Amino acid sequence: MPYIAGMNTLNFDLNLLRVFDMLLREQNVSRAAERLALTQPTVSNALARLRDQLGDPLLVRVGRRMRPTPRALALEGPIRAALQQIEQTLVIGDAFEPQHSQRQLRIAVTDFVEQMCMSPLLALVQVQAPLLRIDVAHLTPDLPAEALDRGELDLVLGRFDEVPARFSRHLWRRETLRVALRRGHPETGNGLPLDTFLRMRHLWVHGGQTRGMVDQWLAEQNLARQIVYTTPNYLQAAHLVAATDLCAVLPTTLAQHFATLLPLELYELPFALEPFELELVHLTHRQHDPALAWLVDRIMTMNSENRVLDELDPP
Repeated sequence: MPYIAGMNTLNFDLNLLRVFDMLLREQNVSRAAERLALTQPTVSNALARLRDQLGDPLLVRVGRRMRPTPRALALEGPIRAALQQIEQTLVIGDAFEPQHSQRQLRIAVTDFVEQMCMSPLLALVQVQAPLLRIDVAHLTPDLPAEALDRGELDLVLGRFDEVPARFSRHLWRRETLRVALRRGHPETGNGLPLDTFLRMRHLWVHGGQTRGMVDQWLAEQNLARQIVYTTPNYLQAAHLVAATDLCAVLPTTLAQHFATLLPLELYELPFALEPFELELVHLTHRQHDPALAWLVDRIMTMNSENRVLDELDPP
């Protein structure tokens, strides 16, 4: 349990921590009471006791909503982590029976990774854990550390530059890039040299980034391409390229998949780029959750190139 300055934690009612956590999640007494299966007066009384024992209003009304105070926000992460640790400690050693489990596991991925990963994963889950529920959320370019800390996500699968030391990271696969053009594109008679690549009209799948691998390399050579359309969606990008004279750089696996469905031709980049890595990331202390461990193992073994990465941050 986190240290709470200025009070004797031996006399603190630990049941109040569950109420605190739910109030911070919902920022509404009625909704918190409903989720806790308690009456509204009971939760209101618990909030009053929390305010008294912590010496802070914790939640203050702003207009029609309640907002957490700085003190409440400072306590939110440590208290939630402590509650999760207690919950996971209690389930250690419990048998996880995939065939009968009705657990809900939440994963954040990009549409590209969802296309690659989820079809084979769902086929496997349908056989081995038919009652398991998987909820997928959209993954932004930055690691959603706070959502993982709060338990809103169980794991994420994507490309990350920085991962804090409290997380475990596993290399899922390495991916390269290909240039996708519509079949019969007028610029492809003599392959795809760099000068041709640069004068083409490009579609860029930005994924929330300000600059991707291709444009970073070009900038280092004092070069630039002509980007005339941007989208956050890989799946839409392939259809747009197939129907126009636009050019797009796509992950090889996705490009090959769409080349079997759409009139697309694929080309090597006219310059060398290192492969990028897709990683599976979760809180290290969650590794003892048997359901999460089962899911991580299934995702990792779906790709023969997988290997577990050592922690990249020094101890």
